[in-house]
Amino acid sequence: MKAQKISIIIPVYNEISTLEKILDKVEKTSFCSLEKEIILVDDESLDGTRDLLKKLEDSSKYKIYFHSKNLGKGAAIRTALSFAKGDIIVIQDADLEYDPEDYNNLIPLIIEDRADVVYGSRFLREKTIGTFKLSHYLGNIILTLLTNILYGTTLTDMETCYKAFRADVIKKIDIKSNRFDFEPEITAKVLKMKYCLLEIPISYYGRGHHEGKKITWKDGFGAIRALIKYRFFD
Repeated sequence: MKAQKISIIIPVYNEISTLEKILDKVEKTSFCSLEKEIILVDDESLDGTRDLLKKLEDSSKYKIYFHSKNLGKGAAIRTALSFAKGDIIVIQDADLEYDPEDYNNLIPLIIEDRADVVYGSRFLREKTIGTFKLSHYLGNIILTLLTNILYGTTLTDMETCYKAFRADVIKKIDIKSNRFDFEPEITAKVLKMKYCLLEIPISYYGRGHHEGKKITWKDGFGAIRALIKYRFFD
């Protein structure tokens, strides 16, 4: 495909300790020499992140939007998509678990028309992996296995943050999930619509709840419901 611009979507919630560092990394990454726009959506942070973003609002480097109440990661991504102008759209968490340099391995597969969607897999890793809490590891394995059973695929990491899309693909999908069930919903709909989805290894530096990680075992049940729901409905 002929791509000129990439949109990097960053949903933000209570990331005051990592936000400036991840923005610095994103800014320094060339993203295959594409023009880039960085879109941040604050989901009513309460730790000072919102104040920091307001200070950055005047910068031409970012598009920044604010939710008036906490809605969840999926809702923040949906808001960002409505403003994204890129030919390729990628999702970046506001913490430091993922390295933006890895997008330079994902994006060429889309540019070269080898894939419509590319996931960065933490389990096909070629690089050193950081801390991965056992419960999160097992949860990811179970959810990915359920995805493969329901949708007849062979994914290794359905729950990965690092997802890259042709803009026309993700914008055709009616995203309904507001919270972390965005991940199974978008995966289910990409697979049901028969888009070409490939995986590629990425690096990963996990963090625990004491470091600000927000997803919990309860979100796993929401993901299971979403996988089953979107297999047979919608």
